[in-house]
Amino acid sequence: MTRAEDAVRTVRDLRARVAAWRDAGETVALVPTMGAIHAGHLSLVALAKAQADRVVASLFVNSLQFGPREDFHAYPRDEANDAAALTAGGSDLLYAPDASEMYPPGFSTKVSVNDLTEDLCGAARPNHFDGVATIVAKLLLQCAPDIAVFGEKDYQQLLVIKRLVRDLNIPVEIAGGAIVREDDGLALSSRNAYLSPEERKIAPVLYQNLCGVAGELEKGSSADDASTAARAKLEASGFRVDYVAVRNPDTLEVLQGQVKDARVLAAVHLGKTRLIDNVPVPLQAR
Repeated sequence: MTRAEDAVRTVRDLRARVAAWRDAGETVALVPTMGAIHAGHLSLVALAKAQADRVVASLFVNSLQFGPREDFHAYPRDEANDAAALTAGGSDLLYAPDASEMYPPGFSTKVSVNDLTEDLCGAARPNHFDGVATIVAKLLLQCAPDIAVFGEKDYQQLLVIKRLVRDLNIPVEIAGGAIVREDDGLALSSRNAYLSPEERKIAPVLYQNLCGVAGELEKGSSADDASTAARAKLEASGFRVDYVAVRNPDTLEVLQGQVKDARVLAAVHLGKTRLIDNVPVPLQAR
């Protein structure tokens, strides 16, 4: 039986465990996390478990994907509870390296995926996706899984990782896990804990407006009109809006006019908390 303390902290030990599974003929899945585990993460573990014999969950708060004024030092950290939750959710092994294992002295390599990262969250968070691409490339090379699972809430990130794997011929399947939501529609996120009680009441308006954009597109409204109207409604509700965008679901190219196949994405600030969310067009029933 897997124990909460069943963890490795070095690349060498991780590879030894994975090699033993390989020798036994077992397949391996990887679920990268930065901790603060919630039901959304556990849904990714369940998806991984359904597609592989063994699941490695990684736990590493990656400094490279935080900007200088972002919440790296304040980001929630509780390895014991996270490990217990991941184990209970079906993970077979926790990979929890420290910063010196991931970025040893003299580390100077950066991985960039350019054309998918120039706007949306890439414009609002310069260098963020370089940090994501670098750490994901390292994790995939360290673990060498058959499949790696990432959440669709970070939709731009998911496409960046798929492109990274394609371009570098990394032999792994990338799977996207559906967004897990609260009963009122708010997408689960570690950063939801930063919301004040009053902000938490307002936060579901983001999802409601994204669904509104998708509904308008299905009725024939233009992408520009629907996204502009949603932005105005969000601002009137107290959000500071980075973007509301209608994009090609595979390339993130800008879509205009009437569209039937798209992804509606948004990033907003509510108080000190940055929230992101997205929905498909056509809109899928929850």
